[in-house]
Amino acid sequence: MSAPSRRAALFDMDRTLVRVETASLYVRYQRDIGEARLADALRVAWWVLLYTFNLIDAPKVAAKALEQLAGIPETVMSSRCDDWFQIYVARHVTDAGRTAVHHHRQRGDLLAIATGASLYASRPLAGMLGIAHVLASELEIADGCFTGRLVDPLCFGEGKVQRVRRLLDAEGIALRDATFYSDSVTDLPLLEAVGEPVVVNPDPRLLRIARRRGWRIEQW
Repeated sequence: MSAPSRRAALFDMDRTLVRVETASLYVRYQRDIGEARLADALRVAWWVLLYTFNLIDAPKVAAKALEQLAGIPETVMSSRCDDWFQIYVARHVTDAGRTAVHHHRQRGDLLAIATGASLYASRPLAGMLGIAHVLASELEIADGCFTGRLVDPLCFGEGKVQRVRRLLDAEGIALRDATFYSDSVTDLPLLEAVGEPVVVNPDPRLLRIARRRGWRIEQW
């Protein structure tokens, strides 16, 4: 009798493991240290609204946002995000998310965060929850500093599916043996690709789709 296939549990970050949109928390942090203005906060709030309803050109917005990072050392961003996470984000990590991660760990599943946020924003969460793998949007680096450009593919939509497939192929796990937790209709490509889609705190469009397809719906 053959052993059961190994499974994977994939978790979105914003509004899933973390109950809020972390981009808004980061611009609040920037305002508090004097690096952003009210106009910057309003622009991010507009982007978040467009993202919620899947009306955003994510690669274009990401490219625009990253221009301001050109020349900044990677170590500076990593240190800032560690501080930002502890002060602004950690308290928003959901208890239900912690429980789900623990459940999958007990089952022996591969654990991964799959988020459109940057590695620097998501790695502190992975460290807190003991999640070994982080699939996130990568920023190009040259000589230890950001170039202001992304490394393709952006971890968004089909790009997130590509990054997940790359990890699971390396681990010998099929997408049909993966569970994916997400709040956003922008993650529909990956939700449709995995064997067990779970929608968490879903946006209105994803809620309608989940009900129509009989997907599991949870409130964290």
